[in-house]
Amino acid sequence: MSNERLMGVIRAPHVSEKSARLQEVANQFVFEVAPDATKHDVKAAVETMFKVKVEAVSVVNAKGKRKSFRGRNGARGGWRKAYVRLGEGQTIDLVAKA
Repeated sequence: MSNERLMGVIRAPHVSEKSARLQEVANQFVFEVAPDATKHDVKAAVETMFKVKVEAVSVVNAKGKRKSFRGRNGARGGWRKAYVRLGEGQTIDLVAKA
């Protein structure tokens, strides 16, 4: 897979209370990924970008929420997220300062 493609797979880290808890307890990190990304793509991208060993990847499609605005119904866009479990002793610093 090309280096350009790998850089486009991971869009952003997903920061929430649940993802913070997963980092502490299970050494898992959550990322927002491209809609067409596979588990193998995510694993290769994380290992290349962060120089860590990935044990497992789970990919989930998050459905967009239904919302109404001024009487008109609509929906927010859905997105795809990946739960990445790292090897023992491995970690990713998501809040590194440049």
